[in-house]
Amino acid sequence: MELVLIPLLLGILSFFIPSKWVKNTSILFALISLALVLVRLGSFDPRYMEYIFHTGKVFKLGLTFEMAYDGIGIVMLSLSNLVIFLVALANYNRTEANSPLFAGLMFIMQFGLNGLFASQDAVLFYVFWEFTLIPVFLMLYWFGAKENQQNLLKFFLYTLFGSLFMLLSILAIGVYSSSYAYEAIQYTAIPAKYACWIFTGFLIAFAVKIPLFPFHTWQPNTYSTAPMAGTMLLSAIMLKMALFGMIKWMIGLNQNALTYWQWPVIILGVIGILYGAFIAMREVNIRKVFAFASISHLGLIAAGIMVFSLDSIQGSIIQMINHSLIAIGLFLAAGIIEDRLGTSNLREMGGIAKIAPRFGFWFGVILFISLSVPMTAGFIGEFLLIKAVFDFNVWMGILSALTLVIGAVYMIRAYQMSSMGAPSISTFADLKWNEVSVFVLIAILAVTLGLYPDFIFSIVKPSIKHMLEAGADTQLIIK
Repeated sequence: MELVLIPLLLGILSFFIPSKWVKNTSILFALISLALVLVRLGSFDPRYMEYIFHTGKVFKLGLTFEMAYDGIGIVMLSLSNLVIFLVALANYNRTEANSPLFAGLMFIMQFGLNGLFASQDAVLFYVFWEFTLIPVFLMLYWFGAKENQQNLLKFFLYTLFGSLFMLLSILAIGVYSSSYAYEAIQYTAIPAKYACWIFTGFLIAFAVKIPLFPFHTWQPNTYSTAPMAGTMLLSAIMLKMALFGMIKWMIGLNQNALTYWQWPVIILGVIGILYGAFIAMREVNIRKVFAFASISHLGLIAAGIMVFSLDSIQGSIIQMINHSLIAIGLFLAAGIIEDRLGTSNLREMGGIAKIAPRFGFWFGVILFISLSVPMTAGFIGEFLLIKAVFDFNVWMGILSALTLVIGAVYMIRAYQMSSMGAPSISTFADLKWNEVSVFVLIAILAVTLGLYPDFIFSIVKPSIKHMLEAGADTQLIIK
């Protein structure tokens, strides 16, 4: 239980730490949590489910309160704790880094994320799903831009509204299953017509959070007005809750309903790929460029998940990791530019690389990694996802592959307008030690996973196979 309880304790403790110590203790606390999950990862056997809290009882109303992780779960737990550490490190020199309130909310959010990724009970999953909304909402409300309030209200209402449909689906599952335990539900034969409605409830909740086109309208403005660390947390890990939920809870428990929604969601995913990419090509707010780029990349991941094959799920997981790393790198670069120049308008920038060569170099490195060049994690992830969509349907595969071409256009445009050409400014402070550290860690991790993706695949493959086999078994029972 230390994976869940320690972030909660560290979050409560952070509220009472003097301001002058907060930025240092935040890094220390984040490092402690990361070390704990890495120890778990190092001793994990992918063939088995590792329980961290197990009563062995079914309580009233079918509740079980089981917490455990399989291969997919431990990867997401590792990603969650890594993101918190990178965000704390990137945020080190910012005003909110000295706020005990901000630090406390960040670790309380980490508690919710770890609880969600470890939940093996549908009701417990829903509780943590809703809980994570509270600290991030307060973080954006207290530390975001003043004009953020309307955007924040839209984000809160959209997410809350979608979650209600998931709650209805979970209650419907209880009609057929003996308990809300994941394993019990997984082997429960729910008739296809009812499974379809259950699937739909989960889909609405996850589509809003991803966000999947056309549920994306809250995202660009929220990203552009949130504090930099808040934008990182939203893009790098909060959205992965929904993608993880699609794999494990939406499809994993309702595979006999997949065929009803497979085509519509893949089409929406491909529309999102193209829509996000084309808008990013025209956008002049640098944070919105990266926000729409995120919509494009997440559309591909969602489409790949809906194919639901071994390769597509493996590709989606490694691409989730890659997207999280890239989101932190890109929004850190955008935050640095905004802080130094006082503007996010690309038309008011130019020549930064000549004045701040370290920033120009590392910003370029992150942009190249985001283009999924060979020997990076993005290359492996996008190749597997595009191949999976192509195998599903040739035309959908061709359209999804356009992300490789259009992505190069908007990313190179953003770099050219901000960092190349004649300098439009006279001074620009170069990177600080913590900023360089974040960029270096991202580059190392992206290249390492690009050269050795089997490290992730070997962990998640048994879990994916088990999920596919369980789905086949329940379909045979229904037939």
